[in-house]
Amino acid sequence: MKAVVVYETGGPDKLVYTDVVKPKIKPGWSLVKVKGFGINHSEIFTRRGDSPSVKFPRILGIECVGMIEETTDPQRLPIGQKVISIMGEMGRDFDGSYAEYTLLPNAQIYPVDTDLDWETLVTIPETYYTAYGSLLNLKLSGKDQVLVRGGSSGVGVAFTKLAKGIYPEIEVTGTTRQMAKADDLRKFGYDQIIVDHMGCLQTELKFDKILELIGPATVKDSFKHLNEGGIICSTGQLGDQWYLDNFDPIMDIAPNSYLTSFYSDNVDEFKLNKMIKLIEEYNIDVKPQKIFELQHVDQAHEYLESGKSLGKVIVLV
Repeated sequence: MKAVVVYETGGPDKLVYTDVVKPKIKPGWSLVKVKGFGINHSEIFTRRGDSPSVKFPRILGIECVGMIEETTDPQRLPIGQKVISIMGEMGRDFDGSYAEYTLLPNAQIYPVDTDLDWETLVTIPETYYTAYGSLLNLKLSGKDQVLVRGGSSGVGVAFTKLAKGIYPEIEVTGTTRQMAKADDLRKFGYDQIIVDHMGCLQTELKFDKILELIGPATVKDSFKHLNEGGIICSTGQLGDQWYLDNFDPIMDIAPNSYLTSFYSDNVDEFKLNKMIKLIEEYNIDVKPQKIFELQHVDQAHEYLESGKSLGKVIVLV
C-alpha cells in the first residue's frame, strides 16, 4: 500500500510518500481502509522531533475516517462499516492514518451512522469532536458572551460554527495575531475580532466563557478577561507551551470562576454520534478550508505551518 513515512525528524521534506507492507490483522485489532484524515499541529510537533516518546520510522496521523476492511469484531465492526478513530496512541506508539490502510485497536474504532459525504465526514473527527467536548464543558447558553482565543485555528472555527449553529443568538469573539484575517473570520461567524499581541489581548472587554486554544502560554491573561462566575476551557496548546509557569490557583484564577479542560483522547462513542447528528440536524456548514491528496501530505504540513490557514486542512485518500 501507499503511505507517508517519517524515517527521521525534521521539516516537511521528511514526510516520504512510499510503498509499505499492508498491515495484517491481529487479535483485538481491525484493519481500516482510510478515506481521509485531518492534519493536526500535534503531528507537526512529532515530525519535528518534539514528541520524545515517538520512535521512528513512523507513519503519523492521529485521526481517520474510513471503512472496516478486515475485522476481529464482526458484530460491532462488520466489514464495510463506516468508522472514525481519534487519538489513543495512533501515529505515535503505532502507525497512524497517513496511509491507504491502518491497523487499529478495536477499542478506539468508533462506528458511525451517517449519510454525510466523505469530504464532510473527514473534516469532523479530531477538530469538531474537540470543539464539541469543549462546548459541553463550557456549559454554553445562548445568552453567553464567548471568546475563542486562537480563533483562526481549526478547532476555533469548528467551535464557532457549532456554537452559532446550536445557539444562533450567541455572541462569539475571536482572537488573531493577524488582523488581515479579520474579514475571513467574520465569514465563519465571529461577531468581532480582537488582536492577540505577544500573549496579551488588546482589549478591556470581559467574557462569560473563554475557549483557550493557545493554552498555558496565555491562560493567566485570559483570566483577566473573564466575568465573575465564568469558565475557561483550556483545550489547545498552540502557544507551544505545555505547562503553567508560576501559576497560583488562588490568585490567578479569577474570583468565583472556573478552569476546566478538554482533549480529544476523552472519546465517547455516544457523544461522537450525537455530535454528528447535531451537525446534520442544524445543517452546520462543515467544510474543510483546504484539501490535499495523500502524496502531498508534505505540502499540507507546509501550509498549516505557514500561518495562512483558516479552519481545517484535510487529506482525502
